[in-house]
Amino acid sequence: MLSQEDFKKIENTTREFFEKIGIEGDIEIASPKEKTVPIYIETDTPQVLIGQKGQTLTSLQHLLKAILRKQISSEFYIDIDVNHYKEKKIKYLRELARSIANEVSLSKKEMALEPMPAYERRVIHMELAGRSDVTTESIGEEPERKVVIKPYSQ
Repeated sequence: MLSQEDFKKIENTTREFFEKIGIEGDIEIASPKEKTVPIYIETDTPQVLIGQKGQTLTSLQHLLKAILRKQISSEFYIDIDVNHYKEKKIKYLRELARSIANEVSLSKKEMALEPMPAYERRVIHMELAGRSDVTTESIGEEPERKVVIKPYSQ
């Protein structure tokens, strides 16, 4: 559990971090949910923070976490979302997972998705975990690791 003092450090350091890299916009550091501190950013230049396929956003998140880790000993995570990019991406991935799973279920032929980062693969696995007609598996090595959706066979 983060103390109020640790939360203030996260808040101040996050604001200073984005100010120093020249990002203008609204930054909201929300109350921790379990051990994760959500950070929402609304800006006129989201692509600068997001990058191609979210790579810049992932790097910024790792960098900020490394800076914060030096200041805070408690275990915590941060989750940065810019202009609801991750929220929209997760919605898209869930729809994609269901659509491909339906195809696999009908055709009885496995299908591999494009390579994606771990958190995106996790969304696919979680979305399809409750289905009895298909199963999922991650294959390959980073950065080419991908999800394969297969028909379930007993």
